[in-house]
Amino acid sequence: MARNCEQALAIGLPAIAFTDHLEFTEGGEGDAINGVATDTRWFSRIKLLDVSGYLANLEECRQRYPGLRILSGVEVGESHLFAASAGAIVRNQPFDRVLGSLHAVPYRGKLVAADALFGSMPDDEVMRYYFAELLQLIDGSDLFEVLAHLDFPRRYWPKGPHLYREEGFEEEYRTVLRALAASGRVLEINTKSPLASVDLVRWWRDEGGTAVSFGSDAHLPSRVGDRFKLAVDVVEAAGFRAGHDPYDFWRR
Repeated sequence: MARNCEQALAIGLPAIAFTDHLEFTEGGEGDAINGVATDTRWFSRIKLLDVSGYLANLEECRQRYPGLRILSGVEVGESHLFAASAGAIVRNQPFDRVLGSLHAVPYRGKLVAADALFGSMPDDEVMRYYFAELLQLIDGSDLFEVLAHLDFPRRYWPKGPHLYREEGFEEEYRTVLRALAASGRVLEINTKSPLASVDLVRWWRDEGGTAVSFGSDAHLPSRVGDRFKLAVDVVEAAGFRAGHDPYDFWRR
């Protein structure tokens, strides 16, 4: 975390948010996953977030780097399927940012990584299956404020991410964005994924979206703030602007 802070300072960022993954390997009492999948361990490296250790390290960084605003947060995976388990953690902690994400989807009685569906069905259908579950996430969870990496599987597009075409899924994008906007939430412009086009961000604006955030999804210190300048150009071209508060979301 300290090295991430040092990188943020080196490139001139006024703030950094640590939104560590909050994922679950099994359903708890009251979790919807229990009714849709019998096997929920979709990724062998998942470990439950050590919240107390995370917050202690965060506070150390705040003391060590007083010139950098350091926000706490989590990225909750599949929060519509693990609502009770995730809610027990999120609602009892003072997180500054809570992201919602969809890395895995129910499929044939299992929870499977979304990109693992490539090869099981046509590529286009994988994306439509994902977008349909993304709607379930938005409608079925009130735990998160920001939707992370809207079209996550495009990172693994079998023909190469550079050949993925957003316009082929405009109807699906707009349906998801409309639901997200109606819920009053924020769209993340993720710079680890293939960067959203100006058209896609305009669809967000068209469908009622009022705010965007920037996320480098870094995982490594060297990627903190990666491509933020390009992302700023994209959202400005789509009609979003920075506010008076440099730590706030960008708004239309």
